[in-house]
Amino acid sequence: MNMKTLEDVFIHILSDTYSAEKQLTRALSKLSRAASSEKLSAAFTAHLEETHGQIERIDQIVEQESGIKIKRMKCVAMEGLIEEANEVVESTEKNEIRDAALIAAAQKVEHYEIASYGTLATLAEQLGYKKAVKLLAETLEEEKNTDLKLTVLAVGNINLKAQK
Repeated sequence: MNMKTLEDVFIHILSDTYSAEKQLTRALSKLSRAASSEKLSAAFTAHLEETHGQIERIDQIVEQESGIKIKRMKCVAMEGLIEEANEVVESTEKNEIRDAALIAAAQKVEHYEIASYGTLATLAEQLGYKKAVKLLAETLEEEKNTDLKLTVLAVGNINLKAQK
């Protein structure tokens, strides 16, 4: 995509993030099945539901803000992060070690999404997309909360079991 304006940058990152979320919906159910911890499996399932809502918010941004059209593209960063998670599944047994590694892989995804939504919210504010700012900030908070939940699962339970 040829970017010449700040709006072009916003649309590019929004399109890339939309692709990332779509890819993530396909990966989360696999991660849920791969986890041995019921709590971790439930966390992946809950985030899958959240991710559907996040995709809907991007759709709302496109509908509500004139001039914004998503470009068809593939988020190669998310593709790589999902591939890393798949490698974890393929190289581990279904136990606490896998769960600890899955949390690490999932947190890489969350940090990528936090960076994306933080940047999008800032750009939307600068471009005057008031409705988009609100929707993007809502998703940003969900991503931060998911990251925190994963940390709590890791530190409070899973990593301790994996250490033994």
